[in-house]
Amino acid sequence: MLAPAAAGASSPLPLREVALVSLPGPANRFDYQSYDPTTHLLWIAHMNAGQLLAFDVRRRKVVARIPAPGVHGVIAVPSVGRVYATATDVQRALTIDSRTAKVLATAPAVGYPDGLTYDPVDKRVFITDESRGIETVLDWHGHLIGTIPVGGQGGNVQYDAGSGRVLVAVQSRDDIAVIDPTTNHVINRVALDGCSNDHGLYIDSERRVAFVACDRNAVLLTLDLRTMRITDRARVGPAPDVLAFDPGLRRLYVSTESGVITVFGETVHGLRKLGEDFLATEAHTVAVDPQTHLVYFPLQGPNGKPHLLVMRPI
Repeated sequence: MLAPAAAGASSPLPLREVALVSLPGPANRFDYQSYDPTTHLLWIAHMNAGQLLAFDVRRRKVVARIPAPGVHGVIAVPSVGRVYATATDVQRALTIDSRTAKVLATAPAVGYPDGLTYDPVDKRVFITDESRGIETVLDWHGHLIGTIPVGGQGGNVQYDAGSGRVLVAVQSRDDIAVIDPTTNHVINRVALDGCSNDHGLYIDSERRVAFVACDRNAVLLTLDLRTMRITDRARVGPAPDVLAFDPGLRRLYVSTESGVITVFGETVHGLRKLGEDFLATEAHTVAVDPQTHLVYFPLQGPNGKPHLLVMRPI
């Protein structure tokens, strides 16, 4: 068992600020982000503003604002020129042209649609539901194919290129559901011992590992995808939420509802903590540009106005 984290324990983050860019709209909650390297657009879910923002990382300005009530999840898929987002308040999934920002299709996503992933082989979009215990499945055009029962509240969902499977963090069961996207059935379940409410999930298919954030007990698990066994546990800040990974630097960023950011370096033997510190009260979502290695944190403040904090690794 892990020992409780020391109160106030911290170490400097290996990041430095390079820009603080004003964002449009009210100073309220943001959620997931997704970067498209082909358009240089960072798609930001401004959840409580009911807008999906397209932020040009080169010009450092918002170039499109798409109405999306309660938008939670967003994923850019350059291979098909699409962006998919969940408009949770109206229980819809949006399919958007990644270059024109035009909404091309909407599909029902009843319940509490949240995170998304894309299967490039079967060309399907998988959407988690935090209330109905299902995955909603769309084709790449954004049309509904069906739903898959996963047995509990879905947290994040990721496609594993190594196995061709879709993994869902089922937070009310403290396990991972493994889906065969060809048959749309759960074919395996992986119990996460020592995890309370697995919500955040990131898969490094190249190294055959998954990182799972347990938000109720502030633990990050490393799951070996070959053996489906937990190989490492690490403490992170309270209430971990969104994970982002820089494949070039092999850095994993863990953002939390508490505003504490933890940065890990991935080695051949596992993860090494590079720094952990409080960043901002709203810093629960993070994204990385793998080309420039810049890290993005949309914040509700300071001074009652939303900003995008841009940081560079050091």
